Parts: sequence; C-alpha cells; structure tokens
Amino acid sequence: MRKFITKRILYMVLTLFVITAATFFLMHSIPGDPLSYMARNLPEQTRLNYYAKYGLDKPVTEQFVLFLKNFFTTGSLGESLRYPGREVTDTILTNSSVSVVPGGLALLIGLVIGVTLGIIASLHKNKWPDYVVMFIAVLGITMPVFVLASLFQYFFSVKFQLLPTTGWGKPKNVVLPVACMCFGTIATYARYVKSNMLDVMGQDYILTAEAKGVSGFNVIRKHVLKNAFLPCITLLGGQISGIFTGSFVVEKIFGIPGLGFYFISSINDRDYTMIIGTTVFAAGLFVIAQLIIDIAYGLLDPRIRVR
Repeated sequence: MRKFITKRILYMVLTLFVITAATFFLMHSIPGDPLSYMARNLPEQTRLNYYAKYGLDKPVTEQFVLFLKNFFTTGSLGESLRYPGREVTDTILTNSSVSVVPGGLALLIGLVIGVTLGIIASLHKNKWPDYVVMFIAVLGITMPVFVLASLFQYFFSVKFQLLPTTGWGKPKNVVLPVACMCFGTIATYARYVKSNMLDVMGQDYILTAEAKGVSGFNVIRKHVLKNAFLPCITLLGGQISGIFTGSFVVEKIFGIPGLGFYFISSINDRDYTMIIGTTVFAAGLFVIAQLIIDIAYGLLDPRIRVR
C-alpha cells in the first residue's frame, strides 16, 4: 500500500504539472493580453511599467518558469491582473469557503435522496415506483443546470415570490442553488444504485443466502447494499472536489460570491493568474480525492488488493 500511495502521489504531481503547463500556454496562445483593454488609455510608459510588473513583457516560456519558481519558493500563485493587490491564493481560500456551503449541502442531500430512490427502484423493478425514479433520473441527467436554474428563478422567485432570485448571506439564499446542484446528483446516484443492486441481487452468494433462509431485509442490508454501493464511491471523487470549487454556472446565475463566480469573471477579464490558480486548485482537489477513493476501495472491500 505504501508503494502504491507513493506512486500515485508522483502521478498526481505529474498530472498537476501537465494541467498547469497546458492551461498556461493555451491562455497565452490567444491573441491579445489582459492589460491591453484595461491600460489602453494610460500613457505609454505607464503601460510598459504594468507589463513589466506582471512579467508580460517576457517570452511565454520565461513567464512559465517564473510562475513555477514563485509557486515553489513562496507558495504564491501570483497577483490578480483584474484586481491589483489581491493575491490569487487569498481569493481561492476565501471564496472556496463560500462555495463549500451550497456544494456540500447539495452533495449530501443528493447522495441521501439518490441512494434511497435507487433502492426503491431496484426493489420495485418494472413497477410504477421504478418508472417514476427512472423518469426523475433521465430528467436530471439530460436537463442542463442553467435551464433548471432559470425555471426555479421564474416559478419560486418571479411568479410565487417565495425565494430571492440572487444574493448571499441568508439561509433562504441557499435553497434554490442547492436544489439546482443536487438534482443531477440525485439522478446519477439513483440510476447507479439501481443498476448495481440489480446486478448484485443476481449473484450466486445472494441466492445462497436466500436459500439458507436469511430474511429479505437482512440480505439487502448485509449483502446487497454494501456491494452495490461500492462502485458508486468512484463518483464521489469528482463530486468531493466540486464541493470546494462549486458549480460555476449556478454561482454565476444566483450571484453567489464563490470560487466559481470568480472563475467565470476571470475568463471574461482574461485574468491569467486567477484562471491558472483556480484551475490548479480544482485539479489538485480532484486528484487528491481520487487517491482517497482508491485507498477506500481497498479498505471497504477485502477482495480488492493492491499489488
């Protein structure tokens, strides 16, 4: 296990390096630069001073080397080009704590409801509960989140005036974003749990347990649920990282000042340092979550062994 974890950590470092390099060079390959619009009315010498301050007057390769040097020596991801004086690291730490509230609630609610619906659908195969759950699953998977957000805003905010359209800071501001974000999670887990449970219930050891006289409730509780839920743990990897990075589209629509909101703004503003910082942060959370999931597999299922 120690050798496996060490190897995965090395892969994580390599993956983050490739993602950082690809993001950095792809952004700089786009014509123009982030200061061309903001500093267009400034005197020429002042514009040159700004370019020199942020290192934009140097070749792209040299800029990338300086970025890596600053990161490994000081831990800094640089200063925002759109908001001078604001460190990207500080912005990530501050705003990711905002994203974790709706993201964490959405994951928790979606997991509980999705698993429950999946169990109900599997135990009532080809009956009306199964059809209802699968209809919800198909609807949740196929409907874009921005369409769902717009519908929620129209009915609950405009038509019935029950909840605010946008805003942050009050409990009622969380309801609509969480509802939008958890709908897809509910659909995903309902579909996966149903499929896995039906597969497990057809295994020989389940038939053996039933033949020995084990009650149906105990068969489901002791044998089916644990083995059926194990593949669903794989989904948690990306969703755990999504707790902190938030749903970019949902945060923008509902005006939540989370990390996703700033990520979208940084793309529109061509804020190189902010884009790289948020991308590296999201990628780092994802690969760490995947490592935790791989370790959890070996702990939860004794049949799985790391060679």
